[in-house]
Amino acid sequence: MIGGIEAITFDFGNTLVPFPAGPMDEVVWATAERAAHLAACSTDEFVDLWIEERLRQFAEDVPAGREADMAVRVARVMARLRGCAPPGGGERWDDTSIARYSEPREVEIILEAYTDSFVRNTPVPPDVGPMLRRLARTYRLAVISNWPLASSIDRFLEAAGWTRSLSAVVVSQRAGVVKPHPEIFQVAAAEMGIASGPAILHVGDDLGADVAGASNVGWRTAWVRLKPQDSPLPVAPPAPGAEPDVVIDSVSDLETVLGLRGGPDR
Repeated sequence: MIGGIEAITFDFGNTLVPFPAGPMDEVVWATAERAAHLAACSTDEFVDLWIEERLRQFAEDVPAGREADMAVRVARVMARLRGCAPPGGGERWDDTSIARYSEPREVEIILEAYTDSFVRNTPVPPDVGPMLRRLARTYRLAVISNWPLASSIDRFLEAAGWTRSLSAVVVSQRAGVVKPHPEIFQVAAAEMGIASGPAILHVGDDLGADVAGASNVGWRTAWVRLKPQDSPLPVAPPAPGAEPDVVIDSVSDLETVLGLRGGPDR
């Protein structure tokens, strides 16, 4: 059991919510269907370019500790669909110059389509909401997520009814850095109104991003061991020596680790 905890933060994808490949494929496909009308292209063409630019962003941004911002991705895909050649090997997009290939409202519409599809196609785990309500009676709770579109996380949490249990929602697109960068954890501590340190327990599935990142700022950690094997969500590079304080199979096991009795809302 873990004692002395005053606040608990949760990773989102594959911690609070499992992400197998199927639902995420549906999200991208629905986004592409909406975008195809704007760009006068086929859905397949949009999806192919989306995947290419997603991989390019991860290669460029994640090693530098930045989030692969989805608005930037949309602008790059629209530029390619409208005749702009992608950068060659070793070169980077000039994101300022390609802005002329799309209108801000077009980008907004495509991002809205992504968010709508994300909320619609991502199942809400039925046991998480009751668990958060019980934990919120004792602890301050927050979400700390690496995600390229903060509005999609915000809307999901609101639709699931989880927001009322949370003191903060910290998403990498808004924070400007990704886990394991210490700043994103410090932002969460400040928003919860609690001193960063061992009184905070971070729960996550990624040893490199969650366990190493939270441990490096002095937090306690719980590693969620099991997740969908086909999940398309990126994983941080291995962090040698990253040792969680506790290992659980799923986030539903957390109350037992904390010495609390789970079950129906009381």
